[in-house]
Amino acid sequence: MAKESGIGMTVTVDDSGGSGRAITNDVTNISFNTPRGSQDVTGLDKGAMERLLLLGDGQVTINGVFNDATNASFDVLKTAGTFDSARTVAIAVSGQTLSMEMVLTDVSYSRGNDGSLTWTAQFQLADGTDPTWS
Repeated sequence: MAKESGIGMTVTVDDSGGSGRAITNDVTNISFNTPRGSQDVTGLDKGAMERLLLLGDGQVTINGVFNDATNASFDVLKTAGTFDSARTVAIAVSGQTLSMEMVLTDVSYSRGNDGSLTWTAQFQLADGTDPTWS
């Protein structure tokens, strides 16, 4: 494929019942990363850094607009404070999908002085499986 934009991206998050819900229509922006730890193993005989790659991780931050329709973003995220199981978060763009089992660690709501009502949801990797695009 050639260079592309993120237009047409889809975001799906499991609700507390384990059903994947496409909340793309409510999402205004998303950031996700798949960092790896590193260990400095530089010996005294080296003139530059020497490192080993360690454990992988995954983090997702999703921002959106409040929508309390059935199976929309509020329905999916409202159990953040009481639901302790992992949720599948799937991000798809251009036929590529990054799917991770994650814990929902925080949902914050904000009412702007212009009347807008938005939310931010933060997820972290849950199950020890390396995040992999398919």
